Parts: sequence; C-alpha cells; structure tokens
Amino acid sequence: MSQHDAALTPEDAEFTGLHTLGRWTSDRARATPDRVAVDDRGVRITYAELDRRAAALAADFVDAGLPLGSRVATITGNSADHVVVFFACAKAGLVLVPLSWRLSPRELAEQLHVAEPAILLIEDEFRTLARSATSRLAHTIPTTGLGSQGIEVEVPALLTEVSSQWRRAVGDDDPLLIIFTSGTTGAARGAVLTHSNCFWTNLSLSRIAEITSRDVVLAMMPEYHVGGWNIQPLLAWWQGATVVLERTFDPARVLHLIAERGITTMMGVPTNYLFLSQHPDFERANLSTLRHAIVGGAPMPAPLLRTWHARGVALTQGYGLTEASPNVLCLADEDARRRAGSAGKPYPHVDVALADPVTGELLTGAARGELLVRGPGVFAGYFRDPEATRLAVRDGWLHTGDVVDRDADGFYTIVDRLGDIYISGGESIAPAEVESVLAQHPAVADVAVVGVENERWGEVGVAWIVMRRGATTDDEDLRAHASHNLARFKVPHEFRFVPAIPRSASSKVLRRHLLKSWIDERETSRSTP
Repeated sequence: MSQHDAALTPEDAEFTGLHTLGRWTSDRARATPDRVAVDDRGVRITYAELDRRAAALAADFVDAGLPLGSRVATITGNSADHVVVFFACAKAGLVLVPLSWRLSPRELAEQLHVAEPAILLIEDEFRTLARSATSRLAHTIPTTGLGSQGIEVEVPALLTEVSSQWRRAVGDDDPLLIIFTSGTTGAARGAVLTHSNCFWTNLSLSRIAEITSRDVVLAMMPEYHVGGWNIQPLLAWWQGATVVLERTFDPARVLHLIAERGITTMMGVPTNYLFLSQHPDFERANLSTLRHAIVGGAPMPAPLLRTWHARGVALTQGYGLTEASPNVLCLADEDARRRAGSAGKPYPHVDVALADPVTGELLTGAARGELLVRGPGVFAGYFRDPEATRLAVRDGWLHTGDVVDRDADGFYTIVDRLGDIYISGGESIAPAEVESVLAQHPAVADVAVVGVENERWGEVGVAWIVMRRGATTDDEDLRAHASHNLARFKVPHEFRFVPAIPRSASSKVLRRHLLKSWIDERETSRSTP
C-alpha cells in the first residue's frame, strides 16, 4: 500500500467540500461493500473493489508527482477500468479528459494540444489511433496502457518530487471533467465541469428520474460524452445501484441484455430507440423489468413515443448541453403523451429564461427567444479560453444559442439553433469544421455544409461544393477525403455540386437558402409520379 493511501480517505479530511465525488465510492464501500457496482461484459466489480482500486490508483497518481488540477486524458471504450480512473481522479484532485475514439488523429491531436494532459491512458484497441494522434504534437505526452488484461493501470514516475500543491484538500469548485464540445465556430473547446457541477446535476436528475439501490442501469452512452457520466451512471453509483456497461450500441444485444440482466432503466438518443423498435425481436422481447427510459439529444417523435408506451415503458425526455453538465429541461412521462415534441420544464435546481435574440431583453409569459440557463450545474468555463467563456456566460446566464418557444403553461419547445450546429445520432457536428476539411481538397473552390432532416439519424450533413476551374472530383473522392480527416459521423451524407454558394453582403453563407433548396427539391421529387 502506498504511503498516500490513508491521505486519500474522507476521514482524514482529504475532501473538504460537501460535494466532492471522490468520497462517493468510499461511502458506498462502507455502506454496501458487496453490492455490484459495475457489470462490465459479465465481469462484476463490487463497491468495495471499486473503491479499493480507485484509492490505489489515486495514490499512484500522487506518487508519480501529479499535482492538483493535472489533466489525465483517456482514449478508451466504456469499461470498469475507465470508471476506476474517474473516481481515482476525483479522489486525487485530478481532471479526467475522456477523448473520443471516433475522432480522426488530426482531431484528437487538436484536443490533446488544448488539454495538455500530464498523462494519456490508452486502451489496447486504440493504440494505433493514439500513436497517430500524438505523433502530430510538438511535445511528448507520457502514455500508458489502460486496464490491459485486467491489470491495474501502471503510472510512470512523471516528476522528480511530489508537488506540495497536492496537499490541499479537494474542494467543490475543483475541476473534475473536461468534455470537448463543438463550439459555434467549429473549434474544439474543453468544457470544464467541477465536482459541484456534477453533484448538482445528479441531484437534479434524481428528483425526476429516480434511481434506487435496487435498479440495474444500462449505460451505453460513450464515456467521452457528458451523458456517459452525468445521465444515470454517476447517480446510480451515488445511490448504490448496478451499472451494466456497454461499449457499443447493438440493438439485438441491448434487447437481450434487458431481459438477461433485468435492466430497469436506461438512457439513449431517439435513434437508439428507433433502431431497437425496428429490430425483428422487439415485439417479442422481454421488457418486463424496464420500467423507465430516458431520451436525450433530440425530441422523441410522437409515433416512436407511442411504440414504446405500447410496450409499457415510461419515458422521460430531456434537453441539455455539455456546458450545463448537461441537464436543463425534462418532460416527464405523465406529460409525454399529450406534449410530444416538447422539451418540458426545467429540472429542479435549474433556472431558465428567454431572451430576445436581438436586444437581449428577458421575455416574460408565452414567448419565443434564446434559452438562457443559470444554476449550480453551469460549467466553470472553457479550458484556457476566457474569451469563449465570456461570450457563453454573460450576466450570470449561460447563453445556449438555441431558440425556444415557451407556452402559457411553462413548457418549452426547441425551435432552432442560433448557431449552425446540427445533431446526427446524438452527436453534435459543427459545419465550419467539416467545411474546413473539405476546403483543403485541391478540387474544392468553395463549400458550405448544412444539417438536414433524416428519419434514422435525426439530421445528417449535406455539402454544397463549388469546384475549381479545370479540376475534377466526385462524391466518392470527397467522401474518402473527408473520412480520412473526420470522424465517420461528421462525413456529409450527400454532396451537391453547384456553380456558387449563396452568401450575404458580409460573405456569410446563407444556409437557410441552401436548406430551402434541399427541402424544395425533396418535395418536388416526392410529388413527381
């Protein structure tokens, strides 16, 4: 046992804040040590083991010389080892930076450059991807394996002596997570979530989507998303429930797991529930234990809502964003049937307002305006980007960039985004980033990308391309170019070749014109015999 093990316990005042998450496993290990905390593909870990491993890894981090606030980046799928790393960071006052394995090496390199982690933990499956990403950096990041063959993470000595800063106890306002999110400019920005942010958003969730120690939670949202932690899993570990981890979404396997593991609650985006409902086994699948499901990422279409209600599953729909940790609005099951398409009302401990997008004046009563959010779940800012933070949070309100309708009963419906980001299968995509990559193709003179409706994914990207004079290219060539530099979900679904991109006098792309042209062409093709 490391000399620092004792210092990592709440009893020794390592945690002075009321809302630090490092003590959650310690509390559970005392209260319910033998209860299963994590079921990782059939390998079960109790709360006692989870706390022991997290405390030991936290001590290893300290022994390696990581001072308070150091970033620990990861490239891994959902796993028990990753959960251990999360709670180890919480105990040691470090910041977990989970990176998406779906990104290209270029994108990962950009995020590593911003985060400047002290160490990068890599699951074996993603070593080639990580090596390609780190090779693009001007500086070296110490790397090590993550949970290889069940062996606990080995942390190399990073500094010659332990920083005295580590001796300060972990506090509520210390950062715990940096989650990268696409800003309106398409630049990679790391949203900093503190212990307090995560505590309050989980407390809010517990007041609407109750989880008890008897629940079995299916967690299939990737752990590089804020939802992979703060929409059910962390609340489940706080309450002493069991979390069944899934690495990827496979409809047949999910239906099987619901019956085999006795899943009582789960979270997904509408696309997940659509694919499940379309599976041949859906009608005869045993869903008797599934009492509740959470829907996020986009509104649930009314027909799909009715399909799940017919199977006896209660649904809570929600709206959120990474910068709010993420829970903002929710539509409880009792309202879902009569208010399909609505995002609901604010979660407890969350304040919202509507502002006139032009004047900034706060609107009262039934109105349409930009949604503003305030409360203890609002993030601490973008990592090392004070200007972006200043633009996002003004006068104490987080400006979401979403235009929302509020009716006379206080229910909110998302209308449109002030920015141009679209959501495909629950993934936020910034057109500016996709355009930047396509513009690097030698045959592309100009480009614009717009998100359009899609039955399966919610939205997909369409790219309008202006070719350089004398150059040649086609859909297949552009798709290959985009796939080499972008995550697959960011690659446009369709390419259209046009003589010019419509632009305003200030040279801004008139995306509404492009979207209207796409809609008009679709309607024409539907009406043509």
